[in-house]
Amino acid sequence: MATSSLTNFTVPLSTNQSASTQGLLMPKLKFRFRVTFVGLGITQPSTELTKQVVSFKRPSLEFEEILLPVYNSKVYLAGKPTWSAVTCQLRDDASGEVSQRVGEQMQKQFDFFEQASAASGVDYKFTTIFEVLDGGNGTSTPNTLETWELDGCYLSTADYGEANYGSNEPMTIDLTIRYDNAIQTPIGSGIGSTVTRTIGATTA
Repeated sequence: MATSSLTNFTVPLSTNQSASTQGLLMPKLKFRFRVTFVGLGITQPSTELTKQVVSFKRPSLEFEEILLPVYNSKVYLAGKPTWSAVTCQLRDDASGEVSQRVGEQMQKQFDFFEQASAASGVDYKFTTIFEVLDGGNGTSTPNTLETWELDGCYLSTADYGEANYGSNEPMTIDLTIRYDNAIQTPIGSGIGSTVTRTIGATTA
């Protein structure tokens, strides 16, 4: 029986870590994903936006830095976390569905005709769900490999792009989404997992 050499296409590991012939793991692919907006705009459901998504940036997290000067050195601690805004590009369809949904959301945040602001964040904030899929479709139901749930979302920018006689590309709307928190679901699969909290008397 022939022995496949593909099991050797990876980084060799020590025997106490894993089998040296485990093979290379399948990566998640950038073009297999789905974005769902819950509560964005007025007209529901907002699935027309899901079908017109071109690109979406996954969440980015940064901890503020706390500096503790000590005798001959410095100690750094993790301060408050900050979620960076994510970007999403949409194709602007000929029916006007996409621009209508985006416009409705902007109006929820601020009434540009009456020049009236929303009373509170709960009046306009929505939830964004980003899923990495395995490529299934039709009768082969796609499996979700990774899910991010972004809570407390609002549109901080909406760029309606340009028209250009020399271009063959579709018109797009670029969104910047600011949010309060992001959790990987189901709970326990990353950010949001239950981790035993410890209390120590020293900084390190």
